[in-house]
Amino acid sequence: MQTLNVGAGRTDTEYRAAEEQHRADLRADSREDANFFFWAAGLAAISSGLFPVRLNILVNIGAFDLLRFYGRPLGPLYLAVAYSAVAAWLVVLLGLGFAGRSGYRWAFLVGMVLYGADMIALIATFSLWAFGVHAFFVFKWFQGQRALKDLNEAGGSVLEV
Repeated sequence: MQTLNVGAGRTDTEYRAAEEQHRADLRADSREDANFFFWAAGLAAISSGLFPVRLNILVNIGAFDLLRFYGRPLGPLYLAVAYSAVAAWLVVLLGLGFAGRSGYRWAFLVGMVLYGADMIALIATFSLWAFGVHAFFVFKWFQGQRALKDLNEAGGSVLEV
């Protein structure tokens, strides 16, 4: 039994297997955290009024609220601008979700900045419960980018299955 700097009496083969398992766990964690982009997009669609059911108490997007308050002077263009903003928000979140699942760390960082800025708008509109939901998403995306960072430092590839 040969032990080369592997610790606790593990063989070199056991050490390599443990490292590969660690990299696989990091890959799975980052993909699971990227799935929260899809959850955020679905909840944003529900809170925006795109569906017949609207859930503004638990989930809300601060940018939509500010547009609702300050966009009324647009007159007949208001609905077009509002639905365009909703569509753009959903497309961005879905794109970030797919990029995050593909292993791009920048997708998590962009999501954290986007939702961090929206959290400021939520505080301005006193949507504290929605602020908490946003904080949860930011936390999960932080974990996802940290898992990808750890994976890159461990020398693993995101594309491996």
